[in-house]
This record gives sequence, C-alpha cells and structure tokens, in this order.
Amino acid sequence: MAEQHDMFGGKLHLYKRPNSRFWQCSTYLKGKNRRTSTKEESLARAKDVAEDWYLDLRGRAREGRLKNEKTFKQAAEQFRREFEIITEGQRSETYVTGLMSKLDNYLIPYFGDKGLSEVTPGLVQEYRIHRHNYSVPRHNQKTDHSGSKPKFSTIHQEIVALRQVLKTAVRHGWLDRLPDLSTPYGASKKISRRAWFSPDEYRRLYEATRRRANTPQRKHHKWSCEQLHDYVLLMANTGLRPDEMKRLEHRDVELVEDADTDETILLISVRGKRGVGYCKSMPGAVKPYQRLLERNDPEPTDLLFTKSHTGLLNAILDEEGLKFDRDNQPRTAYSLRHTYICLRLMEGADIYQVAKNCRTSVEMIEKYYASHIATSIDASAVNVRKKKKSKKSDIDA
Repeated sequence: MAEQHDMFGGKLHLYKRPNSRFWQCSTYLKGKNRRTSTKEESLARAKDVAEDWYLDLRGRAREGRLKNEKTFKQAAEQFRREFEIITEGQRSETYVTGLMSKLDNYLIPYFGDKGLSEVTPGLVQEYRIHRHNYSVPRHNQKTDHSGSKPKFSTIHQEIVALRQVLKTAVRHGWLDRLPDLSTPYGASKKISRRAWFSPDEYRRLYEATRRRANTPQRKHHKWSCEQLHDYVLLMANTGLRPDEMKRLEHRDVELVEDADTDETILLISVRGKRGVGYCKSMPGAVKPYQRLLERNDPEPTDLLFTKSHTGLLNAILDEEGLKFDRDNQPRTAYSLRHTYICLRLMEGADIYQVAKNCRTSVEMIEKYYASHIATSIDASAVNVRKKKKSKKSDIDA
C-alpha cells in the first residue's frame, strides 16, 4: 500500500507509491482531481513543495485562472512536437524556425494561459488590435527595439500559426470545433504589381553591369563584376528565383538545340521552392553561361555562382537610380524574375507556358503580373463598334 499523509484538514494528500522513490500530492479542486509529483524523496521537503503547489492552485482558482481544460500553451507544445517530426524534410528549416518564433514571441505570451475554449473570435480580434497598437517584446527580450508596427501580412502569418495550433487541439479532442479566425470588416486589398524593370530600365541595368565588368573600380573586383553581369543576364533570361539560382550546379544546366524554335537555349533542372522542375531559357542566357564556363573552368558539381553579389548589385542600382520603382518598392535580385515574366507576357507568350516554365501558377501570374501589362488587353476585342444602318436603307425597306 502507498504511504500517505494528509494536510490542510484532509484537503491535500501526500503519498508515495511502492514502485516510486518520489512523493506525489493530490487534491480535489473546482470539480476535478489534480495531482503532481513533488520530485522529492525527503518527506519534509515534499511537504513544502506540496504546500506551495496547493496554495498556488487555490490562488489561481480564486482569481479564475484555474482551468479544467487544456491551455493554449499545452496545445502549442503538442503542435511543436508533432510539426517538427511529421514535416521533417518537407518544410524548409527557415519556415519551421519562423513558425516556432511566432509561437514563442507573440502567440504563447498572449494566449498561453487561456483555456482552449477561451480562444474565441473576439479574443483573436483583440489580439490583432493589440499587435497593431503595441510593441510586443521578442522572446527573452525586455523591449522591442524595432519601433515599427507589424504589417498586415505579418499578423496574417501569426494567425496562420494560431490556426495550426487550434487544429492540433481539435484533432486531439481538446476542442470541439475551430473558431472563426477570419478578419472582420475585411476590405478588398489593393493588388500591387511586383517590382520589376521595364525594357528601358532593364537595358540601363545590364549596360551598367557590363561597364562595371569591363572597367571595375578596383582590379581585384573584376571577377565579381563579371560574375554579377552574367548573373543579371541569366536571371532575366530564365526567370529563376534567387534561391534556385543559388543552388544551381553546372550539371543541372545543358546546352540544347530547341526543336520548336531552332535556337540554342539552356535546359535547366531546377531544385528550389517547388521541388524539382525544368526551365527552358531564352537564347539570351546562352552567352552568359558560356562565359561562366570559360571564366571558372568548373567541375560538374560546382555551383554556377559561389557567392552572393547583393552588395554590388545594390550599389549599381543606387548609382543608376533604379533601386526603387515608381511605387517606392525596392528592387532586388527577385525583380529580375518578375522582369522575365512581364517581358514574356508583353511579347505575347502563352500565360500557361510562362507559369509552367517559372514553376508557379497561372493564378499568381494573372494576379500580380498580367493585370498590370498593357499588352494583355486586346484593343481589337475591346474597341468594337456596331455598324449603323443608313437612313436610305431604312426607307428602301
């Protein structure tokens, strides 16, 4: 039999099971039996731990903070354990780290002690207001030094993480249904085009990188300037994402004669955001790639670009006044992908084939690119006029 001691007039029980070396304590409070381990072998120390635990429970019950259900923090820890194991290798490390940081920095500090049933649509709306109005300290920091309010997309990502935790609770039966997390009073969001280079701006850019490659400011920068020039041309003639170009090895690139166009192009095996796919380049990508081969004499497993040239690219964009577009959106290496898509659409390329070659969806292209390209509107189909009948023909009839 278990050895047992009663405390607080029999309201708190301290006992040790035969097969355990630690003392346990239990009580009945707010309609539920509650128990925990004192993690102590000494009876005297176990009594102190049990007393503190019991008084803490009583205090939380008096303040209305004692829950008879799982808390958000417990559901978040369960989600963390499941997500990192189940999605191993399926989600990038950066994505997983970002998701967990949202839990640690914002969601758990706000919702952590709440019972799952208390996470209502109204409380979620209060959270949105809280995030808009106040600077929320990051994890293990006393103050938030960012000084800026979160963007709509940032809070949306936090709500996505919140939804994932609540879905975990529903799967385990801790919550009977998922609350409505949609944004009330939602207005239509303006769809702004992605920052890109118009044909004239793109010409200015590659002429500037070519000048820098031919006459670098310092002799030992010549290789970097030449690499950047070819990088710009390859990006704008393939539509690859910067991370896809970063992973690209020479064995992934093949010079081929395209049967459909009778032109020499690059056939690229792309490994990136959407897994493994293929890209057929514009003919303008051939010479830059051949220069890379001549300049670097690479092995098949070598990367096309072994280092980032972001600093040099930004310097040239600033010099040419191209860093920001007319909507004050900053241009980056990603803007070269957007330029490729826009130029293809302006030339009348089939939108489905462009989406397939860029490993994206037609919906994304129509939403962020096609709607802003003037040539996507067929004037002959829009400017249609009815033929007017002459009065003479009316009289003859």
